[in-house]
Amino acid sequence: METTNVETSKYKVAIIGAGPAGLTSAYELSKRSVPNQVFEADSIVGGISRTPEIDGWRFDIGGHRFFTKVKRVEDFWHEILNEDEFLKRPRMSRIFYKGKFYDYPIKPMNALRNLGVFEALACICSYLWVRIRPPKNQSTLEGYIARDYGWRLYKHFFKTYNEKVWGVPASALSADWGAQRIKGMSLFQAVWEPLRSRLIGKRGNKSEQITSLIEEFYYPKFGPGMMWERCTELCRNMGTEIEMNTKVVSIERDQNKIIAISTENNGKVSRHLVSHLISSMPLSELIMSISPSAPESVIGAAKGLHYRDFLTVALVVPLEFSFPDNWIYVHSPEVKVGRIQNFGSWSPYMVKDSMTCLGLEYFVFEGDELWNASDSDLVELAKSELALIGLADKSRIGSGYVVRMPKAYPVYDEGYADKVEMLRCWIDDNISNLYPVGRNGMHRYNNQDHSMYTAILSVENILGAHHDIWSVNVEAQYHEEDSKNSSADKPDFAGSPNSGGRIAPVVPSSTNSGGRVAPVVPRRTAT
Repeated sequence: METTNVETSKYKVAIIGAGPAGLTSAYELSKRSVPNQVFEADSIVGGISRTPEIDGWRFDIGGHRFFTKVKRVEDFWHEILNEDEFLKRPRMSRIFYKGKFYDYPIKPMNALRNLGVFEALACICSYLWVRIRPPKNQSTLEGYIARDYGWRLYKHFFKTYNEKVWGVPASALSADWGAQRIKGMSLFQAVWEPLRSRLIGKRGNKSEQITSLIEEFYYPKFGPGMMWERCTELCRNMGTEIEMNTKVVSIERDQNKIIAISTENNGKVSRHLVSHLISSMPLSELIMSISPSAPESVIGAAKGLHYRDFLTVALVVPLEFSFPDNWIYVHSPEVKVGRIQNFGSWSPYMVKDSMTCLGLEYFVFEGDELWNASDSDLVELAKSELALIGLADKSRIGSGYVVRMPKAYPVYDEGYADKVEMLRCWIDDNISNLYPVGRNGMHRYNNQDHSMYTAILSVENILGAHHDIWSVNVEAQYHEEDSKNSSADKPDFAGSPNSGGRIAPVVPSSTNSGGRVAPVVPRRTAT
C-alpha cells in the first residue's frame, strides 16, 4: 500500500463514522466554524439509518420512527429537512403467532379472541401470580419481562422473538435490553395506555406518552437516509470534508491525548493530525486500534464485546398483498424471519404504483449460514417464509433484494456492562480528547435520537462544557412517563431525579444471584 503523510495546516476534530451520531457531530461543529473531518468506511451515509435504493425501491434498514422527547433533537431534524419533506404517519404493528395476528400494543378483546377464553384467563392469572411471587432473578431479560407480563405471556410473545433477535436464550441476556426497549411497560400499561390516549384525546401531552405506544410519528418522505444525505450536503457546504470508503486503521496517542489517525482508502494510507476525536466506530474496534496499546486486561474486555448482525430481504409484491402495519413481529418458531416491514406503509414515495415492497428481517451473526448464503438463496427463503405465514402467494412475488448490515446491534450478554465500564474508565483515565458516541461507539442499544444527543453534548464538551455523556439516560425519559419536574431539553443522568426511570441491572456471573446496579463513574471532560 502506498503511504502518504498528510500534515494539515490546522488540527481538526476527526469524526469516525457518518451515521446519525457522526453527522450530527459534524453539523454541530460546522455551525460553530470548528474545522472537522468525517471518515466513513462505507459508501453510504446514515449507518443503520440509511435508505438504500435499488431499481427505484427504497429500503429502511430496521425501521426508523422519527419521534423523540428531546427537543434539541427534534429541532435538529426540522432544521435539516423542510416541513413538507416530513410525512405524519400512523403507527401500527402486530404480532404473528401460531397462525394468528395480535394487535401490538395488546388490546384485550383482540387477545381474548385469539387466545381463547381459557388461555386468556390463564395469562391473567399468571400475571397476578408474579405480583405475589415475582421471578427470583430479574437481572436477566427472561426474569425482567416475566415480572411485568407473567410467565405465560412471556412464553407466548417474548421468548421466541427475543431469542431470534439475539441468538441466545433470554436467560443469558441482561435485563438492560428490556429496560431500554420496553421500560415502563407492563400488561397493565399495555391495556391502559391505549384507553387513556382515547380518553384524553388531544389534551394529552406527548411527553407523558410511553414511546412503545405512540400512535403516530414523523417520517422523511424518502426514508431516514434522506435526513443524513441532506445533512451530509449541508456539512460539505459549510466546509466539512466527508471521506467515504475510508477506514480508520490506527489511532495514535501521546501521553493522555490522541494526536493522529491513519486511514486507508483504496490501498492508500493517509495520516491526519487531530485536535479531538469523536468516534462512533464499534467500541471494541476503537480500543484495539489505539497505539500505544491499552493494557492486556482492557484489550481482553474489548475482545469480549459482541455484536448481532442483520440482513433484510426485500420482496416486491402486488399491492393486494400489502398490509397497513409498519411492521409485523413474527414470533412463530417455524420460520427464521423475525420481523416484516411494509415499506409502502412507511411512505408511498418508497414504492411504485400498484406494487409494494416487504422487507423480511433476519437477525444473524456475521459468518453464519444465513449471512454467508447467496442472495438468490436468501430471496428464495424469504419467499417461502412469506408464503408460509400467509402474507403472499409465492407465485406472484416479484424481484428480491438483499441488504446486509454488520454490527447492527451491540449484544447485552452476560458481563457486557463490566467490560464496557472497564473500557470507559480506561479512556477517562488515559485519553482526554476522545469522545465515543452513538450506538456502537458506546456499546449501547441507542435509538437514533439518543445517538444524536450524545453527539450534541460531546460537541459542547469539546467547546468547554462538562456533560457526563456516559451517564446520559435519555431512554428513561424516552420510554417512561416523565416526572412533572423533568425537562425534555435537559440531559437526564442515570439515577437523577429527572431521569424518570431506574438504572438497569446487569446480569451477574452467577445466574442464581441477584442483579446489581451498574456504578456511575463521572467522566472527565476536556477541551
